[in-house]
Amino acid sequence: MARDADDATPISSRRELVERLESGVKNSGQLRVGTEHEKIAFHKATNGPVDYDNRGIRALIEGLEASLGWTAIEDEGHPIGLYDPQGGGAISIEPGGQFELSGAPLASVHETKRELDAHFDAVAAVAGPLDISFLDLGASPKWSRAETPVMPKQRYRIMADYMPKVGALGLDMMFRTATIQANLDFTSEADMVKKFRAGLALQPVATALFANSPFLDGKPTGALSQRSAIWRDTDAARTGMLPFVFEDGMGFERYVDYALDVPMYFVKRAGVYHDVAGASFHDLLAGRLPQLPGERATASDWANHLSTIFPEVRLKTYLEMRGADGGPPAHILALPALFVGLFYDSSALDAALDLVSDWTAEEREALRAAVPFQALETRIKSRSLREVALDVLALAKDGLRRRALRDASGADESLYLGPLEAIAQSGKPLAAERLDAYNGRWKKSVEPAFEECVLL
Repeated sequence: MARDADDATPISSRRELVERLESGVKNSGQLRVGTEHEKIAFHKATNGPVDYDNRGIRALIEGLEASLGWTAIEDEGHPIGLYDPQGGGAISIEPGGQFELSGAPLASVHETKRELDAHFDAVAAVAGPLDISFLDLGASPKWSRAETPVMPKQRYRIMADYMPKVGALGLDMMFRTATIQANLDFTSEADMVKKFRAGLALQPVATALFANSPFLDGKPTGALSQRSAIWRDTDAARTGMLPFVFEDGMGFERYVDYALDVPMYFVKRAGVYHDVAGASFHDLLAGRLPQLPGERATASDWANHLSTIFPEVRLKTYLEMRGADGGPPAHILALPALFVGLFYDSSALDAALDLVSDWTAEEREALRAAVPFQALETRIKSRSLREVALDVLALAKDGLRRRALRDASGADESLYLGPLEAIAQSGKPLAAERLDAYNGRWKKSVEPAFEECVLL
């Protein structure tokens, strides 16, 4: 999320919270896709982490502000991001300096490619003179948590204090992982539920296909997606596969009830983040939050609270697919293509739901637990996840071909599925290839990753 909301409109009832989610309903001609990606910065001369100051992240943000003409986002006087005042994308920083583009909602994956190309061109022009480059991995391969920089954002200080109380690996999630995310629209409550269910069931498939984080602390971890393994021991109250989504009665109201029960992190007032970690949004809604007596919930409080909930699929006024490791540009484009193909074609969506219809909550959770380590070799219902992935990709490809949105060369959006089709055919995600390199030509060192696993 590029910036926290600042809408002071009062909210006094559960119904108003539901209406905020309902406002995301679009008609079929308004469907868009937004793509976000995080990338881990490093100094090319040393293969070391990039601090905020000292020709680091701050200089990168300020350079992009000057070149793009975007508006700075500040926190206690520190530039922490940028947003396009014309309604385009936004740039933000994650707790350990991971540099994120939150792309604009766009009509096609072709437009996403143009956006991504423009972003990399702009970043390269500023980052090069600063000796900064970026890894295309889903987790920081070398630096310890103590060696990882800390960005000057108030919300991250609050989260960092709270995380160790609710999970063993929350700080690793914050400071040492990177992801790709695709954001999709819905046309009704029923459509939202169908997409939510398909998306949740298939996130382990995405995790397997995009697995690209086999290293931490300078060595293999035993996982192919260490990022997703970390998420399983972060904070159970706000993460996971959300079994209730598959139950009767699922809808906007049910998600609101879930979100209300997730403990809060902070309340933002006049630029100050008040630490209320562990408090109840029910109390803020009723004006009885012990830490801020008399304060009542606003629209921004609700939007900010929703942004601190981290299930594998997250509902705001759109649905966020959150299961993929960070990766190269082809992967950044493949994730939106995968879910556009599945979600924006009714036949593909129905077939995807049918594919996972007999998976139980226990089987979905077991799949999520095994995938970080076994990737496409994981099994469910006597099938390998590789077989499931091939079926899913075929459905997505058919959906994209029926959309028939073409680029200047006449190619439809299915061309962006190519890297995933190759992985599913071989059964080897990027992580497996990089482990082969580590055990072979890299001579059991992660240092070559800073030459071979780079975005810029």
